[in-house]
Amino acid sequence: MTNANGGTDGGETRDIEANTGDPTLVELRRDLHAHPEAGWKEFRTTALVAAELDERGFTLHLGADAVDVDARLGVPSDDEIAGAKARAREEGAPERYLERMGDVTGLVAEKTYGTGDGPTVGVRIDMDALELTESSDDDHRPAREGFVSRHPGEMHACGHDGHTTIGVGIAHELNATGGFDGHLKLFFQPAEEGGRGGVPMSKTDHLADLDHFLALHLGLDNETGKVIAAYEHPLSNAKLDVTFHGEAAHAGKAPNQGRNALQAMTTAIGNLYAIPRHADGATRINVGQVHSPNAQNVIAEEAKMRIEVRGETAELNDYMLSRARRIVKHATAMHDVEFETSLYGKTTTFTADDGMVTAVAQAAEGVEGVDTVVERAPIGASEDASFLIERVQEEGGVGTYVGIGASNPFGHHTSKFDIDEDALKIGVDVVVETIRSL
Repeated sequence: MTNANGGTDGGETRDIEANTGDPTLVELRRDLHAHPEAGWKEFRTTALVAAELDERGFTLHLGADAVDVDARLGVPSDDEIAGAKARAREEGAPERYLERMGDVTGLVAEKTYGTGDGPTVGVRIDMDALELTESSDDDHRPAREGFVSRHPGEMHACGHDGHTTIGVGIAHELNATGGFDGHLKLFFQPAEEGGRGGVPMSKTDHLADLDHFLALHLGLDNETGKVIAAYEHPLSNAKLDVTFHGEAAHAGKAPNQGRNALQAMTTAIGNLYAIPRHADGATRINVGQVHSPNAQNVIAEEAKMRIEVRGETAELNDYMLSRARRIVKHATAMHDVEFETSLYGKTTTFTADDGMVTAVAQAAEGVEGVDTVVERAPIGASEDASFLIERVQEEGGVGTYVGIGASNPFGHHTSKFDIDEDALKIGVDVVVETIRSL
């Protein structure tokens, strides 16, 4: 039951379907939070958003019409994608949109408002969840109030459920109250986590004609009421998957007959952390995942790891990545094993445009609930909206990345992450008023 503030009484959430009427921002966010979908598996989320926007007169570009399929990174197996799509169908995703998507998630929705004589404005919204099990503790509000994740091993631990809600809310608000003459494009992007979806969406022609572009993020340890008009200069990032192939042998009886993939991997790890940091700016490296499913008395035949490198610039990131590749190559040569690599994800960096920063800052000043406006701040982490912003700037448009404070009680990417839902309306209003000002 909806309360006077647009929330829900009694901590209840309801499943949202295309024919149940207009959900409030809080209802939609809680439904999405309870049904998280990791990168390239966002079938239910994409379908529900498509249904909402289809009803409001948007032209929809789904799946392969929204992203460059061949440029996708870190794509799950065919079986995982089929399972995710089947689950989405079971959980109420409208079939007509699932059919249009095929096996590829993502949506670009566009509509002309008013006379259409004004600018073409794009807004990027990421949809995916993290591969993380959500806390069931009573001090975690989603668990306490009944909208905790129903999918073990998947959780909205970064606010993308809120971002998706804001994207739908922007469409609702402009449809209801107008005030904008121009063309709007909403980019509902898959697979932000790991930097996997930004590149394929940035390569489409949907970005070629944009005059203005915004991306946004909730939280980031900012209190509700604070708006950052330009979170910029994210670290460029690349994630490299490496598989080492050796030869198994009995570790007691004939260790000399084996070729140890695990030993090659550990040799590489020690040397990866020894890559000299660069004098020209910040550089980072981390080995975040290692796997070698092997018995203790067998020389390891296979080992896998995921490396992450970052750089303050794209050039510094390339410096780290090239040296990481060289170390892997020579570690395998030392131990007489083979290897293969694949790029799991990547991001780049950007500087926000002055005109967009000013427009967001001035619009935010007049939004109810906003008490602090910061024009520019370094984001510090990595963000694959950087590729979309870079593409817009290359085509002659301008862009920025907006921070919306949401008083997150626990850090991003943790099992107790949550947002203050009052930030949802603030996010909608800041973006809508910026669009109107353009």
